[in-house]
Amino acid sequence: MRMYDIIIKKRNGGTLTEEEIRYMIHDYVLGNIPDYQMSAMLMAIYFQGMTDIETTILTDAMAHSGDMVDLSGIDGIKVDKHSTGGVGDKTSLIIAPIVAACGGKVAKMSGRGLGHTGGTVDKMESIPGMQTSIPREKFINIVNKIGLCVIGQSGNLAPADKKLYALRDVTATVDSIPLIAASIMSKKLAAGNDCILLDVKTGSGAFMKTLDGSIELAKKMVAIGEHAGKKTVALITDMDIPLGFAIGNSLEIIEVVETLHNKGPKDLTEVCLHLASNMLFLCEKGTLEECRKMSEEAIASGAAFQKLIEMVEAQGGDSSVLKDTNKFDKAPCERKVIASTDGYITHMNTEQCGISSLVLGAGREKKEDSIDYSAGIILNKKVGDYVKAGELLATLYTSKQETLDESERILLNAIKIDEKPVKLEPLIFARIEKDKVEKLVI
Repeated sequence: MRMYDIIIKKRNGGTLTEEEIRYMIHDYVLGNIPDYQMSAMLMAIYFQGMTDIETTILTDAMAHSGDMVDLSGIDGIKVDKHSTGGVGDKTSLIIAPIVAACGGKVAKMSGRGLGHTGGTVDKMESIPGMQTSIPREKFINIVNKIGLCVIGQSGNLAPADKKLYALRDVTATVDSIPLIAASIMSKKLAAGNDCILLDVKTGSGAFMKTLDGSIELAKKMVAIGEHAGKKTVALITDMDIPLGFAIGNSLEIIEVVETLHNKGPKDLTEVCLHLASNMLFLCEKGTLEECRKMSEEAIASGAAFQKLIEMVEAQGGDSSVLKDTNKFDKAPCERKVIASTDGYITHMNTEQCGISSLVLGAGREKKEDSIDYSAGIILNKKVGDYVKAGELLATLYTSKQETLDESERILLNAIKIDEKPVKLEPLIFARIEKDKVEKLVI
């Protein structure tokens, strides 16, 4: 079998066989197929696409290119959740405690942030002492004991994805739906959970900018999960506005605490209740309506917040900063961002809001960059709000005084103010199951 022939076949619109796909991934990871040939294949896939069967085989081959996590030592149904990334998206640290408080099991591996999107692991590590690298046996024991554990991706998980993503990043082939789906789902399949909830973001702060594109990606990923024997559901959620008011690591942890005390932003709370309800539904805890009620009760009773405390303590973190969030380190420099005109906020370029936070030190442009955990943005106004000239739009926080001017410029350019109000988009657009797309307006 020759890679040259497989490239020609896909370039001309052919459907690759399972043998061809598995050979391609196996030999590329071994180094027998050079980057220039795999680059040609990625470009052929970008233009010609892949069938659901091709994409499923590709995903499975990528998942099996390294370690396959065995979670059989965890009692009950294990549910995982993946977000395609956004700004202010701290949902994992809210919904995992809710699900655990309701009897579900959440054994989750999360990633770090890169570029304008934040990472769950970075947010967790803003809690003093928090360990996100934990031996597999301890990870399983924590989930069995308290119902949840969230750690960083470890070991040799889907090495084919790491190699392919690095190549896609420099060959303009990142935004191919089959390749995105295979990249995300290969790691989810390797992570070993029984069922998967996908939070597919759409809008200016998301990877997928259009609703149609987001639904197409979600359908592809659900199909992959179902073909692999994992019960899979996807929600299409809005990322045309930052989620909640906090952008930045410790600032977002504080908002997590507020939300679990039933004092969080309405948009963040509503999205989290839908995500948690669907995770509990996948865990067979009841109907969606019953699971929604359970989720609300877990917050109202304080049980979900207690699960967050238990997880943090089990992973070596100092839970006192959650019990009193004033104990978090404060950024030494801040700046108030003021509106220059009267009117309604009609648009926020969410990606640019994330970049504004990144400039302050809350994110990383390169993997090796360090993070200022206290840096970030607290928004005071969002789309739909009326503001007057001189009114506070947001506050910037950083340890680097010299970043404030640039961050403020980017944030102000991201916010559009007009005389007339705009109709607000739904928080959740659709729910996708196997062979079913349900349009929602929530």
